[in-house]
Amino acid sequence: MSTPETSQFVRLRMELVVEVTDAEALAKTALHRIAEDPDLPEGERAYTESAVAEDAAEALAYLVDPADLLGKVPGIELAQATWSSEETEYDPDSSDWVLGDDDADDEEDEEEARLR
Repeated sequence: MSTPETSQFVRLRMELVVEVTDAEALAKTALHRIAEDPDLPEGERAYTESAVAEDAAEALAYLVDPADLLGKVPGIELAQATWSSEETEYDPDSSDWVLGDDDADDEEDEEEARLR
């Protein structure tokens, strides 16, 4: 049930770490998608092809689309989305890679700011 104080908008945060096991296959898939993209302006096509061919993170960012993730979920409409990808060093045993810690700290900081 919705009250006047309840927002109908939900922020969905995700953080994924993927291992690229075949950069060539990833780039090939992205290049294939680019070739079939009728909405990509010709002026951007060459730049995009170059970027995904040289950088696995760019290829992945081109292939992953938040709208695709939510396209079949009933009762919602995507209002806004942004995403990026970057190469990173990853050590699953490091305390730096405990997912969700930053979000909890941010929420605590926001709550403290509201109480002041």
